[in-house]
Amino acid sequence: MSNNFDVIVIGSGYGGAVTACRLAEKGLRVLILERGRRWTAQTFPRRLFDPWRYDRDNPEKSNGWLDLNLISDANMTVVSGAGVGGGSLLSANVSTIPPAHVFAAGWPPEITYEELLPYFTQVGHMLRVRTIPENQLTRRSQLVSEAAEKMGFSSRLRPLELAVSFDESFDVNARPYRDEQSVYQLNPQGLTQGTCVHSGNCMIGCQVNAKNTLDLNYLASAQQNGAEIRPLHLVRQIKAESPGYQVFYDEIRDGRLIAGSETAERVIVAAGSLGSTELLLRSRDEHKTLPNVSPTLGQRWSANGNYFTPAVYPNRPISPSEGPTSTYQIDFTDGMLGQRFSIEDGGMPEVIAQWATEGMPQVYQDVLGEAVRLDGGPDHVMPWFSNGVNSANGQLSLKPAWLRKRWKLNLKWDMEKSKHLFDEIANMHLKLTGSTGGQSTITPVLKYFNLLIALQPLGGCNMGQSASDGVVDHRGEVFGHKNLYVVDGAIVPEAIGIHPSRTIAALAERIASLMT
Repeated sequence: MSNNFDVIVIGSGYGGAVTACRLAEKGLRVLILERGRRWTAQTFPRRLFDPWRYDRDNPEKSNGWLDLNLISDANMTVVSGAGVGGGSLLSANVSTIPPAHVFAAGWPPEITYEELLPYFTQVGHMLRVRTIPENQLTRRSQLVSEAAEKMGFSSRLRPLELAVSFDESFDVNARPYRDEQSVYQLNPQGLTQGTCVHSGNCMIGCQVNAKNTLDLNYLASAQQNGAEIRPLHLVRQIKAESPGYQVFYDEIRDGRLIAGSETAERVIVAAGSLGSTELLLRSRDEHKTLPNVSPTLGQRWSANGNYFTPAVYPNRPISPSEGPTSTYQIDFTDGMLGQRFSIEDGGMPEVIAQWATEGMPQVYQDVLGEAVRLDGGPDHVMPWFSNGVNSANGQLSLKPAWLRKRWKLNLKWDMEKSKHLFDEIANMHLKLTGSTGGQSTITPVLKYFNLLIALQPLGGCNMGQSASDGVVDHRGEVFGHKNLYVVDGAIVPEAIGIHPSRTIAALAERIASLMT
């Protein structure tokens, strides 16, 4: 078999985009297969019936912005992006370097804070991260600062590093904010980007391209160095085929799935924690084409302690639909309170707030609208958001599904083992709200469905020192399958208590640097 490419990268998020970029820079023939569309500022979904949903079961019919994977056995909904740029498209732009103690245990000995520090710096430079300008602090920024001061946590308060382009002269008091206030310029990759106009649309696509998403930097650089990106290509199977691998996919075209395949000496799986784990499970257990993958595949999955509590301030406008989604953090990752977590302000795009109160059928309004209909409407809601070090005790596997041709991805995750963490987070949200004159309300999905939502899942293809304790080694290479790599959140062996994108990208930078 002669290989059409040197490297096939499956997925274009923080792992796939970084490795594709660096390997293309080395002169390798790189192909990137992405299940979602290539989105632009002109095609971002905005209206209620725009293409929001990516349907895993019928992607040829619905291949929109957002994949909501409800795993009923675990009472968990895992949220992931679908598009060129992966999770960066719907992220809150946060690009945080974790504290050194995150790497003190549970990782291969080669992975240390000191080892990753230059790669953290490299990622920050490529994504052009910075904190929000002091003259542009949002009402939510000010609320977080006030809460930290009143609770005696000022020393734990810090601005978040954001992958956002700002104009220092933007007038935050000149409401209403207009797109015409954005300043456009060429980025280092020669693409036109605007500056932030505080539209609040970070998680549904910035219409002025102020977000430094991966399609505007790493992926753009990869293409400039010869990499090929194929959107709407959903990978189904990887087959070991000397001297490399054959990757089978379905191309989504004109409402149909068209089967195809490509070959390469080296394959990098970067489809996200769920996607990468599922692909290896199907290749090993369903298709029997990767027989040597570790028996630990699917273990030690974590939701990274994502937790959300809406608070209402009847007499105080909070404006959750203005400004970047997240701006400030109160850091408790040192475990001072017995649990490791961080708290920050969240945001709510204006169109989402409107649907929750007006645009959705009544049955959905009753659930989703509760938090934004109380005491003054959505402008008075503060979405407190958290990450935490929850128990990485999830187990992903395949199981037969009634009336389905293919086995279904299943997750077993015992929430009780993380209950103390979520109780501590909820308690802190309550205290921060009370100290600033607000009223907390239970998260609607928890109240009605007892569901948790995972925005940044980790694990499933964990790093280890051998196949007995991990799926990949410190270089991301799959034990038992030379030149097959996993490079995304699936290799992170534990919850880290903060946004993981910077960590994933730094690991990818290191892995790419070790490839020849």
